[in-house]
Amino acid sequence: MEIINVPTEQTTAATDALVAIMAAVFAVTLSMEGGRSDRTKGRIWSATLGLLAVAAAAGAIAHGFQMTERTNELLWMPLNLALGVTVALFVVGAVYDLRSFSLPRLLVPIMLAVGVAFFVVTVLIPESFMVFVIYEAIAMFFALVVYIVLTARQTLRGAATMAAGVLVSIVAAAVQATGSVRFTLIWDFDHNGAFHLIQMVGLVFLLIGLRADLVSRRNA
Repeated sequence: MEIINVPTEQTTAATDALVAIMAAVFAVTLSMEGGRSDRTKGRIWSATLGLLAVAAAAGAIAHGFQMTERTNELLWMPLNLALGVTVALFVVGAVYDLRSFSLPRLLVPIMLAVGVAFFVVTVLIPESFMVFVIYEAIAMFFALVVYIVLTARQTLRGAATMAAGVLVSIVAAAVQATGSVRFTLIWDFDHNGAFHLIQMVGLVFLLIGLRADLVSRRNA
């Protein structure tokens, strides 16, 4: 396959690749950190970021290379599945923290089913980007409220940083949803590239917040 010759698609692919690398490294970090203090939390968030890494890697290929429309459509299928489950697990992680490190028995299978249902919608309704925007918005606003509440209660170390990370992620999603952002910063970026740049900042906040809790409980 040849590299695509559209500048904004090139930067979208490059920033997607950076998101994939960051998410993969953070997933391994949280898995290791969770093993020392809270294995369940480590597994939830390492799975969340691991799936994000898969989605971003697939996105880098989809945006970065010349391919037939059919091949591109096939590539978006695992990408949408990974994104759907990523968002679902984000909710699981927020609930786990809200409930002081416990989960309702049926929450994980229910949320996984929701993530798969989103994927089915994308298969049945092509070009259903707004469906993902709504799905992601509901999940992210729920998580934002959770971490604001936990910040106010002062019951979770790193809750304020988590809230900041979720807020930055919401801003990133809003920028992508506009579809009209375009700027030049050495290279040409559109709304997708801008989304990835902002998302990387959000990922850093999330890692810092998650590690703050895991480290504090390990040292308690």
